Amino acid sequence: MEFCVIGLGRFGSAIAQTLARKGHEVLAIDRDEGRVQELEDKVSQALVLDATNEKALKSLGLKDFDWVIIAMSQDIEASILSTMLVKEAGAKKVLAKASSDVHAKILKRIGADRVIFPEREMGQKVAESLSSPRIFDYIELSPEYSIVEIVAPSAFQGKTIKQTEARTKYGIHIIAIKRKQPKMEDEKNVTYKDLILVAPDPNEEILKGDLLVILGKIENIEKVKELK
Repeated sequence: MEFCVIGLGRFGSAIAQTLARKGHEVLAIDRDEGRVQELEDKVSQALVLDATNEKALKSLGLKDFDWVIIAMSQDIEASILSTMLVKEAGAKKVLAKASSDVHAKILKRIGADRVIFPEREMGQKVAESLSSPRIFDYIELSPEYSIVEIVAPSAFQGKTIKQTEARTKYGIHIIAIKRKQPKMEDEKNVTYKDLILVAPDPNEEILKGDLLVILGKIENIEKVKELK
């Protein structure tokens, strides 16, 4: 896949380098020459460019990228203007970092396909992992293969593992299922315990809310993550 990362602060730099390590084509952009120089040998291409310059952005051919990531949020004006310009330049999908709820609403209204709050989402993720530890979160086996735990996409729900055609159609293997199993404490109170099915039977039905542990090529896993 091809990505364009605009804004090379700590967040943008981390995204650009991680995507590059996974074998993706990454164009990294910032108006700070020092930040660009730090990433020159770590991504496919790094450019010194003002992302609020409409003419400069249009010269990049943004319509050819799978995602354009607006990784700056402190300069709200630049963030909003850049998001608007990359959409006008034909970007397929735009992910933008927001610094507040109001900022997020504006980004969505001008066309951002996904808006994130990295610090907030990381805090929620840490809290979730502490209160309900997962089997796996993410394990990279090699530059091409990994094991990831995801929420079962609706396209899989109500189907058996065999019916999902996970291996033949999507190129991934479902190696475990984790689900909440209800347990009656008394007539009124219901509690839940984790049920883990390792190496599940092909005829096991996938339920809404199941967590699937999948093994496969990173590119195939990403496609499954995008399923509705």
